[in-house]
Amino acid sequence: MQTQEILRILRLPELGDLGQFFRSLSATTLVSMGALAAILAYWFTHRPKALRPPCNLLMQSEEVEDSGGARRSVIGGSPQLLTHYYDDARTMYQVFRRGLSISGNGPCLGFRKPKQPYQWLSYQEVANRAEFLGSGLLQHNCKASTDQFIGVFAQNRPEWIIAELACYTYSMVVVPLYDTLGPGAIRYIINTADISTVIVDKPQKAVLLLEHVERKDTPGLKLIILMEPFEEALKERGQKCGVVIKPMQAVEDCGQANHHAPMPPQPDDLSIVCFTSGTTGNPKGAMLTHGNVVADFSGFLKVTESQWAPTCADVHFSYLPLAHMFERMVQSVVYCHGGRVGFFQGDIRLLSDDMKALHFFICIFSQADTPLKRWLLEFAARRKQAEVRSGIIRNNSIWDELFFNKIQKK
Repeated sequence: MQTQEILRILRLPELGDLGQFFRSLSATTLVSMGALAAILAYWFTHRPKALRPPCNLLMQSEEVEDSGGARRSVIGGSPQLLTHYYDDARTMYQVFRRGLSISGNGPCLGFRKPKQPYQWLSYQEVANRAEFLGSGLLQHNCKASTDQFIGVFAQNRPEWIIAELACYTYSMVVVPLYDTLGPGAIRYIINTADISTVIVDKPQKAVLLLEHVERKDTPGLKLIILMEPFEEALKERGQKCGVVIKPMQAVEDCGQANHHAPMPPQPDDLSIVCFTSGTTGNPKGAMLTHGNVVADFSGFLKVTESQWAPTCADVHFSYLPLAHMFERMVQSVVYCHGGRVGFFQGDIRLLSDDMKALHFFICIFSQADTPLKRWLLEFAARRKQAEVRSGIIRNNSIWDELFFNKIQKK
């Protein structure tokens, strides 16, 4: 009896009972319930969809047969290794030329002075300056050959890219140098790579290089090219130890007056030698061909092709060191698609100001000047982070409309 009573209580209502129930409700209640049902139906049919990963995240690689344990990505669907993404971009020289073509000679490299807007060099301006600089290097006893190693010792700035492209235009090899290497490591790299020419940004770095020559630690260094102005005393100091010091603009002018036709590299030619910091001994140089670098960022394009495609409208903010391959890979993707790269002023304390000038996201927590506003902002940020973690990428959520809309417009 008790079981039957429970079943009677739990039985599904008859249609007549439902009709009687709804007839007992007021018109206002019925309208409210209908509106709620419509809202729920709309949300269910229009709810944001999570991005689908390009492969099973628990099985992202597979073992290569007869390789001794080597593995390769399952993305791509072909047993052949991915060497390039575009047929017309198989070397770093071709990568930039492709960007020049598809951008319609759009803006390429941006820089700014304090409290000033960004100024832009066009793709053609960068290509021309690279040819002039490369021709100038040839006029200063450099060879258009993969046996010619050119040091670049500078912070991120347009001249860094111009110097790099100059090397690629004439099949020379770039060897980045950076402050954190230390004097001993820089001396070791110059001697190991047989570097006779170094392009630097500031006179202080030229002085550091001259000190090595004066001590006869780097006898092969013969030419220092400076991006920034310098005093005549520095030039005279170089002459005393057999080093020619030239402004970068003067070398470009020389190359413009004595122009050489480009001598571009092949995919198997060496493009760059990246040295480690040498924490376990002397720095080790990673020798990367043009094909290596192109294959690297082509893999990134392959992985992301179903979710995102770079365009000429993309803007990259550059402050991570160009001496490291990560930053150079990202920039290669941008140049390959005709995008823009804006460089920071050189002072990390001004990063937010630079990003604002480039229309990037800036910190808005300083605008939340009350505990309630700060709590609401933190809550909105957590909800957006939760969406991203679940694979939902959008800018039309309620949190965007209420909190982040102004920042996105900037």
